[in-house]
Amino acid sequence: MTGRLPQETSFAPRYYLIEQELKSRIRSMQPHEPLPSEAALTEQFGVSRMTARAAVQRLVAEGLVYRQAGRGTFVAPPVAQRRADTLVRFSSEMRRQGRVPSSRVVSARLRPAEPGEVSRLRLAADAEVVAIERVRLADGVPVALEQATFPPHVRDLLAVDLTDRSLHETLIRLGRVPMRGYATVEAHAAGEDDCRLLDVTPGTALLVENRLVLDQDDKPLELTQSRYVGARYSLEVAFSVDHDNSQTRPGPKA
Repeated sequence: MTGRLPQETSFAPRYYLIEQELKSRIRSMQPHEPLPSEAALTEQFGVSRMTARAAVQRLVAEGLVYRQAGRGTFVAPPVAQRRADTLVRFSSEMRRQGRVPSSRVVSARLRPAEPGEVSRLRLAADAEVVAIERVRLADGVPVALEQATFPPHVRDLLAVDLTDRSLHETLIRLGRVPMRGYATVEAHAAGEDDCRLLDVTPGTALLVENRLVLDQDDKPLELTQSRYVGARYSLEVAFSVDHDNSQTRPGPKA
């Protein structure tokens, strides 16, 4: 395949033209298949290394490809998706999509509860919480950074290897069954820790979900913030239309 850029669109930035050409190639490639290196793109398209890098960075930002330090750039798998009105375990969700879930534990410890945690988990002011931070991956690609806190009586979580084990399944074995919850969803830009742990660039769009999960006795069990890479994860929303009765009510007869 040649690396010629279309002449009829030569007014467009060269990184954009390379990006479009790579998008065309990606459509016929398989997930995790490698893209040409920046050096190879530079030679193919007759551009500078900076221009080739800009094209690839745009593909990374769109979630079409992902980078692995020291290895290269690869075609990204399909975006993970979840219904917004359900809380499906990440592991189950990924397996259902034919993907392999795993986790990388960043930290797991017992620490003093923060004021917001004391309130929402209904703890004593001087209580401790079990705090677990994990990077959630699908087929080896970082999808979310999860920061979860739990009441101190489930401290046995700290003795469990959560690399490839569901945290919720572990809670069930400990006698605490996640039953229902509340969540808010916001949009944030990736910060320094997000970039380091999720392998994204500064300012990358994140879908941030803050949720409180209650157990079978309607007691607070889990307070979690999940920071999803927007290009690698999506929420499917089912909704009904709320009609304003004052607008749909028939008017007076003449």
